[in-house]
Amino acid sequence: WRIEATMMRFVDTLYALPFTIIVILLTVLLGRSILLIFLAIGAVEWLTIARIVRGQTKALRKQTFIDAAIVGGVPTRRILGRHILPNLLSPVIVFTTLTIPAVILLESVISFLGLGVQPPMSSWGVLINEGAVKLDIYPWMLIFPALFFSLTIFAFNFVGDGLRDALDPKSSVES
Repeated sequence: WRIEATMMRFVDTLYALPFTIIVILLTVLLGRSILLIFLAIGAVEWLTIARIVRGQTKALRKQTFIDAAIVGGVPTRRILGRHILPNLLSPVIVFTTLTIPAVILLESVISFLGLGVQPPMSSWGVLINEGAVKLDIYPWMLIFPALFFSLTIFAFNFVGDGLRDALDPKSSVES
Protein backbone atom coordinates (compact mmCIF):
# COMPACT_ATOMS: atom_id res chain seq x y z
CA TRP A 1 0.00 0.00 0.00
CA ARG A 2 2.86 2.39 0.69
CA ILE A 3 4.28 2.00 -2.80
CA GLU A 4 0.86 2.70 -4.31
CA ALA A 5 0.33 5.74 -2.10
CA THR A 6 3.79 7.10 -2.92
CA MET A 7 3.29 6.56 -6.65
CA MET A 8 -0.11 8.27 -6.61
CA ARG A 9 1.22 11.26 -4.65
CA PHE A 10 3.94 11.57 -7.32
CA VAL A 11 1.25 11.42 -10.03
CA ASP A 12 -0.85 14.01 -8.16
CA THR A 13 2.15 16.32 -7.87
CA LEU A 14 2.89 16.08 -11.58
CA TYR A 15 -0.82 16.40 -12.37
CA ALA A 16 -0.91 19.76 -10.58
CA LEU A 17 1.61 21.23 -13.03
CA PRO A 18 0.40 22.73 -16.33
CA PHE A 19 0.89 20.15 -19.11
CA THR A 20 1.53 22.51 -21.98
CA ILE A 21 4.24 24.42 -20.15
CA ILE A 22 5.97 21.18 -19.15
CA VAL A 23 5.93 19.92 -22.74
CA ILE A 24 7.20 23.25 -24.04
CA LEU A 25 10.02 23.23 -21.47
CA LEU A 26 10.94 19.64 -22.33
CA THR A 27 11.02 20.39 -26.07
CA VAL A 28 13.16 23.48 -25.49
CA LEU A 29 15.57 21.57 -23.25
CA LEU A 30 15.70 18.29 -25.19
CA GLY A 31 15.51 19.61 -28.74
CA ARG A 32 13.01 19.71 -31.55
CA SER A 33 13.12 16.14 -32.80
CA ILE A 34 9.72 14.59 -33.52
CA LEU A 35 10.65 11.63 -31.31
CA LEU A 36 11.58 13.91 -28.41
CA ILE A 37 8.36 15.88 -28.82
CA PHE A 38 6.26 12.74 -28.55
CA LEU A 39 8.33 11.51 -25.60
CA ALA A 40 7.71 14.85 -23.88
CA ILE A 41 3.97 14.63 -24.57
CA GLY A 42 3.95 11.02 -23.37
CA ALA A 43 5.76 12.07 -20.21
CA VAL A 44 2.75 14.14 -19.16
CA GLU A 45 -0.14 12.25 -20.76
CA TRP A 46 0.39 9.01 -18.81
CA LEU A 47 -0.75 10.62 -15.58
CA THR A 48 -4.48 10.41 -16.25
CA ILE A 49 -4.30 6.84 -17.49
CA ALA A 50 -2.43 5.92 -14.30
CA ARG A 51 -5.32 7.29 -12.24
CA ILE A 52 -7.89 5.48 -14.38
CA VAL A 53 -6.04 2.15 -14.12
CA ARG A 54 -5.69 2.54 -10.35
CA GLY A 55 -9.38 3.38 -9.90
CA GLN A 56 -10.54 0.55 -12.13
CA THR A 57 -8.22 -1.91 -10.39
CA LYS A 58 -9.53 -0.89 -6.98
CA ALA A 59 -13.12 -1.25 -8.23
CA LEU A 60 -12.40 -4.66 -9.76
CA ARG A 61 -10.70 -5.81 -6.56
CA LYS A 62 -14.03 -5.44 -4.75
CA GLN A 63 -15.92 -7.62 -7.25
CA THR A 64 -17.23 -10.99 -6.12
CA PHE A 65 -15.50 -12.95 -8.88
CA ILE A 66 -12.13 -11.74 -7.57
CA ASP A 67 -13.08 -12.76 -4.04
CA ALA A 68 -14.16 -16.15 -5.39
CA ALA A 69 -10.83 -16.60 -7.15
CA ILE A 70 -8.94 -15.70 -3.97
CA VAL A 71 -11.04 -18.10 -1.88
CA GLY A 72 -10.54 -20.76 -4.55
CA GLY A 73 -6.79 -20.50 -4.08
CA VAL A 74 -5.99 -19.00 -7.49
CA PRO A 75 -2.50 -17.46 -7.46
CA THR A 76 -2.26 -13.66 -7.55
CA ARG A 77 -0.43 -13.69 -10.87
CA ARG A 78 -3.23 -15.69 -12.47
CA ILE A 79 -5.92 -13.41 -11.00
CA LEU A 80 -4.10 -10.46 -12.53
CA GLY A 81 -3.72 -12.12 -15.91
CA ARG A 82 -7.13 -13.74 -16.22
CA HIS A 83 -9.42 -11.32 -14.39
CA ILE A 84 -7.94 -7.88 -13.69
CA LEU A 85 -6.02 -7.11 -16.90
CA PRO A 86 -8.75 -8.19 -19.36
CA ASN A 87 -11.28 -6.06 -17.48
CA LEU A 88 -8.90 -3.09 -17.52
CA LEU A 89 -8.37 -3.33 -21.27
CA SER A 90 -11.58 -1.71 -22.51
CA PRO A 91 -11.38 1.43 -20.31
CA VAL A 92 -7.74 1.87 -21.31
CA ILE A 93 -8.56 1.51 -25.04
CA VAL A 94 -11.45 3.96 -24.78
CA PHE A 95 -9.42 6.51 -22.84
CA THR A 96 -6.55 6.19 -25.30
CA THR A 97 -8.79 6.90 -28.29
CA LEU A 98 -10.27 9.88 -26.48
CA THR A 99 -6.77 11.14 -25.58
CA ILE A 100 -5.46 11.07 -29.16
CA PRO A 101 -7.23 14.35 -30.11
CA ALA A 102 -5.77 16.08 -27.05
CA VAL A 103 -2.28 14.86 -27.97
CA ILE A 104 -2.72 16.02 -31.58
CA LEU A 105 -3.91 19.40 -30.34
CA LEU A 106 -0.98 19.73 -27.92
CA GLU A 107 1.56 18.83 -30.61
CA SER A 108 -0.09 21.29 -32.99
CA VAL A 109 0.08 24.09 -30.43
CA ILE A 110 3.76 23.40 -29.85
CA SER A 111 4.45 23.32 -33.59
CA PHE A 112 2.35 26.46 -34.15
CA LEU A 113 4.54 28.25 -31.61
CA GLY A 114 7.63 27.14 -33.53
CA LEU A 115 8.88 24.82 -30.80
CA GLY A 116 7.75 21.55 -32.35
CA VAL A 117 8.19 19.97 -35.73
CA GLN A 118 10.49 21.96 -37.99
CA PRO A 119 10.36 22.17 -41.80
CA PRO A 120 10.75 20.20 -44.02
CA MET A 121 8.59 17.97 -41.75
CA SER A 122 4.98 18.99 -41.53
CA SER A 123 2.42 19.22 -38.77
CA TRP A 124 -1.03 20.70 -38.43
CA GLY A 125 0.47 23.44 -36.27
CA VAL A 126 3.16 24.27 -38.85
CA LEU A 127 0.59 24.39 -41.66
CA ILE A 128 -1.78 26.60 -39.66
CA ASN A 129 1.10 28.89 -38.64
CA GLU A 130 2.21 29.30 -42.26
CA GLY A 131 -1.40 30.00 -43.24
CA ALA A 132 -1.79 32.57 -40.47
CA VAL A 133 1.33 34.38 -41.68
CA LYS A 134 -0.01 34.59 -45.25
CA LEU A 135 -3.68 35.05 -44.36
CA ASP A 136 -4.11 38.40 -46.09
CA ILE A 137 -2.78 37.16 -49.46
CA TYR A 138 -3.58 33.40 -49.43
CA PRO A 139 -6.48 32.81 -47.01
CA TRP A 140 -6.93 29.20 -48.19
CA MET A 141 -3.51 28.37 -46.69
CA LEU A 142 -5.16 28.83 -43.28
CA ILE A 143 -8.72 27.78 -44.07
CA PHE A 144 -7.99 24.30 -45.45
CA PRO A 145 -5.44 23.15 -42.83
CA ALA A 146 -7.68 24.48 -40.04
CA LEU A 147 -10.73 22.77 -41.56
CA PHE A 148 -8.99 19.40 -41.97
CA PHE A 149 -7.41 19.72 -38.53
CA SER A 150 -10.87 20.22 -37.02
CA LEU A 151 -12.27 17.29 -38.99
CA THR A 152 -9.41 15.06 -37.79
CA ILE A 153 -10.04 16.01 -34.16
CA PHE A 154 -13.79 15.41 -34.54
CA ALA A 155 -13.18 12.05 -36.25
CA PHE A 156 -11.00 10.80 -33.40
CA ASN A 157 -13.57 12.02 -30.87
CA PHE A 158 -16.34 10.14 -32.69
CA VAL A 159 -14.21 6.97 -32.82
CA GLY A 160 -13.54 7.29 -29.08
CA ASP A 161 -17.23 7.83 -28.33
CA GLY A 162 -18.16 4.85 -30.49
CA LEU A 163 -15.62 2.62 -28.76
CA ARG A 164 -16.83 3.79 -25.38
CA ASP A 165 -20.41 2.90 -26.32
CA ALA A 166 -19.34 -0.47 -27.76
CA LEU A 167 -16.96 -1.53 -24.97
CA ASP A 168 -18.68 -0.13 -21.88
CA PRO A 169 -20.81 -2.91 -20.40
CA LYS A 170 -22.78 -0.42 -18.29
CA SER A 171 -24.02 1.43 -21.36
CA SER A 172 -25.52 -1.64 -23.06
CA VAL A 173 -29.27 -1.96 -22.85
CA GLU A 174 -30.43 -5.26 -21.39
CA SER A 175 -33.65 -6.72 -22.67
